[in-house]
Amino acid sequence: MRTDLVREAEFIVSSARLKELQECSALLRRTRLRAEEIVNQARALHVEAVIDGEPSRVDACASQLEEAHAAYCRIVNAYLSICRRINDERLAILKGCQGQPDGLVSGHA
Repeated sequence: MRTDLVREAEFIVSSARLKELQECSALLRRTRLRAEEIVNQARALHVEAVIDGEPSRVDACASQLEEAHAAYCRIVNAYLSICRRINDERLAILKGCQGQPDGLVSGHA
């Protein structure tokens, strides 16, 4: 009986953690898409400056493009990290379910 209660509590905690991670993932996915748009805009402005032959603008746009790309990389790394944590959490839940005869945590169908 005690073991079932502990397992059920662990399942509830893991499920809540998984939900929070999925919400973070959704937010980071939207942020990644916006960061990608910003990189593309910065790239277009840089190309425009090069075509117009304005050296000072080319330098400024190149710097902004590098900054945008670095931020995009940080967002992608955070997104990948969250995805790995989601996968780990799912595996932990599945591992916890394997101990049950019906493959489920007690009381969860």
